[in-house]
Amino acid sequence: MKFLSLHCDYIKFKALKKALKKVDELGEKKAEGEVKEPLVILTAIEKGDKDEKAYIEAIKDIAKQVNTKNIVLYPYAHLSSNLSDPETAVKILKDAESSLKKQKFKVTRAPFGFYKEFELKCKGHPLSELSRSIEPDGKVEDTKEKYDVKQLLREISKSKLMREKLKDNDHRILGQQMDLFSFSEVAPGMVFWHNKGLIIYDGLIKYWKEKHREHNYEIIKTPQIMDAKIWKVSGHWEKYKENNFLTKYEDRDFLVKPMNCPGGMLVYKNSPKSYKDLPLRAGELGTVHRTELSGVLAGLFRVIQFTQDDAHIFCADEKQVESEIISLIKLINEFYTKLNIHFDHVELSTRPEKRIGSDKVWDMAEGILEKVLKKQKMKFKINKGDGAFYGPKIDFHVKDSLDRTWQLSTIQLDFAMPERFELEYIDKDGKRKRPIMLHRVIYGAIERFIAILLEHTNGRLPTWLAPVQVKLLSFTDKNIKIVEKIAEELKAEGIRVEVDAEAAPMGGRIRNAELQKIPYIAVIGDKEEKAKELAVRKDGKVKNIKKDKFIKDLKKEIEERL
Repeated sequence: MKFLSLHCDYIKFKALKKALKKVDELGEKKAEGEVKEPLVILTAIEKGDKDEKAYIEAIKDIAKQVNTKNIVLYPYAHLSSNLSDPETAVKILKDAESSLKKQKFKVTRAPFGFYKEFELKCKGHPLSELSRSIEPDGKVEDTKEKYDVKQLLREISKSKLMREKLKDNDHRILGQQMDLFSFSEVAPGMVFWHNKGLIIYDGLIKYWKEKHREHNYEIIKTPQIMDAKIWKVSGHWEKYKENNFLTKYEDRDFLVKPMNCPGGMLVYKNSPKSYKDLPLRAGELGTVHRTELSGVLAGLFRVIQFTQDDAHIFCADEKQVESEIISLIKLINEFYTKLNIHFDHVELSTRPEKRIGSDKVWDMAEGILEKVLKKQKMKFKINKGDGAFYGPKIDFHVKDSLDRTWQLSTIQLDFAMPERFELEYIDKDGKRKRPIMLHRVIYGAIERFIAILLEHTNGRLPTWLAPVQVKLLSFTDKNIKIVEKIAEELKAEGIRVEVDAEAAPMGGRIRNAELQKIPYIAVIGDKEEKAKELAVRKDGKVKNIKKDKFIKDLKKEIEERL
């Protein structure tokens, strides 16, 4: 059994047409419904599932954590390819509904066996989206390993992208078209970066590191797997226990890190700190893992393995905190101006129901963030209850070319973690004091950021990020030598270039280069070779440019990231 739980402001659903002839529940169930403040349980009943006991216990556990009595049981076959027969599925869902009602839950069960449309608004707190898998009891299989290599190879072959359901600028289509990345069943939700895709990834990281060193950040790297003890101190062990990758070493529990924060705490604690060391800014491009059901994975938008551009800033007092937040807002603006992405709106996300720390501390933290936003004359919305479990946050939402909004950058104010990890510094008066901490990301998850950037630009990335910056085409065989010579000159200047000297029609070769979203396409024929020029095509316009000027201007555009 697999299910995805969503803590929502509301859900609306409506049965449209029958999907299964054998099952017709509309005689006893409403064709449509609306529930406010529900815990929605999108459920796939699988072969081998016999009863609902573990399912009910899991629902009760999550409902208790998010503090709701409203449950919506929603049949959702897309979470599994190993579905049970409909009769078993209906029985388990009915029994679960009956049992939960007896335990004083308000339960709504969406009709089974129908295509349905639904609309919901999911909350933004850490427990609002959780996926779980419940294994049925079964016999122990023969421990002797048997396998068919050819069958295994067939099973791990690259899955086909269903393009007909995607828009032309979908990052998955662009990724395939531009040869940027791929996915495989051997590593669900984890990206196989191809050479050209890794150029984009590395380009964003290089820019990130340059800007952070310029702004006096230390850049650190912490281990990928750490003892359960540190995650219990931080609170992540319990908060995200169903979405963690667990492993063991010498009978000790270890966790593949789902977040970077605890490692940063240990780096801080490794040596004594004084007020002169603060503010201390530590950035980490940390790769994290969080389990997800395969049915909710979506290209680069929702993955299991991803890299967060975290930073943790340790401050001595509220004055430093305010100053650092103002600097962070400016830094975030620098990044998005450079990438021609614009903010749609800013939100101040306040205390969630499940949180750590006293109301007094939360009042102070929320007050600091609101004060800074007003000082900066920034328009913002209050997003009640969507703060992190350890502190309130400022969330920056951007709008893409399709008018969709995405929350990317965030600044989180945290009094709780320094307390839990007993972080200290020596103040001017020689007394030990507790620092105040800011968490923040700019890109967010780099994988998701690349997806948004690809779709926002329709793959036409700024030249400094483009995997191939120039495509050189020879007009005839006689021009191949000069094309290859110019290609070497461009490479010597650090410019990424490809040569197309195929004996094929020029129109088709140009279209192929345009499909790969290459910024500059340059054709060299007898006329250009004689004049030491290139016929340069950019954005559909062609202009003859002297070779040396083209190289000089292009180099400047790349170096200055124009």
